[in-house]
Amino acid sequence: MMRVRSFGLIWLLVGILPALCFGQAKVGTSGAQFLEIGISARAVGMAEAFIAVADDASAVYYNPGALTQLDERDVVLTHIDYPADINYEFAGIAYPTNQFGGGVVGAFFCMLDAGDMVLRTPLLSGQTPDASTGKTFTANSYALGVSYARNLTDRFSIGLNLKYIAELYEEESASGWGMDLGTLYRTGFRGFKIAMVLSNFGPDLKFIREEYPLPMNFKFGACVDLLTREEHKAVFNLEGSHPSDNMERYNAGLEYWYKGRFALRVGQQFEYDTGGFSAGGGVKFELSNYTIKLDYGYHDFGYLNDVHRFSLGLNF
Repeated sequence: MMRVRSFGLIWLLVGILPALCFGQAKVGTSGAQFLEIGISARAVGMAEAFIAVADDASAVYYNPGALTQLDERDVVLTHIDYPADINYEFAGIAYPTNQFGGGVVGAFFCMLDAGDMVLRTPLLSGQTPDASTGKTFTANSYALGVSYARNLTDRFSIGLNLKYIAELYEEESASGWGMDLGTLYRTGFRGFKIAMVLSNFGPDLKFIREEYPLPMNFKFGACVDLLTREEHKAVFNLEGSHPSDNMERYNAGLEYWYKGRFALRVGQQFEYDTGGFSAGGGVKFELSNYTIKLDYGYHDFGYLNDVHRFSLGLNF
């Protein structure tokens, strides 16, 4: 009875908090926008309809409550090339433990590197728009955090992330902390799972004299198995999100596995400003006592160049 009450209370909190937090939502007013970047080539291939599926170390980023799906140690490394020589790196690890009463613990680090940019003077009378000082500056953003998840019942799990966030712009910087709360419910019918996540909840970041809220986001997702044969497996995913600094968005994705070795993925994002179509693939193979996973994700970036993601996974 106590577990049932806890289960209901947690889902009630996850459902109510977004309404309280996003009551004053305004488009384009949040800081730390790098926290909204998709870090998994596998997830991006499914248009990031992923919070109910997340069964690898990338769950530390997408849904800490889904970490309980792991029964072995797992590592995910991702590299992303953006237009204008902008690079993004992610590293995450998760492993089951007998400490803390059991469960799964994890850690992650992500960094956005904007590279060197030309430092220009304010446009004054008599100057051309290309008034360069001959100097350069850099802009970097990063976050590092820890995760913990455990089962409250045989079907319901909850997870929490705590993370340190920093943005550095030459001589100026902003830093703070945030947290993510995630849940996962397994119905036991055809792999049907329901997930809810409240991400980037925390105090505002102060940059010089202005304060900027974190890009909080409430997500609700579900997935179901379409194929469960030995050689052919497929899962369909749906997800909706309500970000604090934008309108509601919706994602749909499909993942197909052949003999558990080769994967194809496709997805579509709805109500996004640019782009929408995603696709990708992956391969999985054994090497000694390790399972190696290589994934690729393509995302149509609209007016800008297409973005390609590459992820390396290791399960042991």
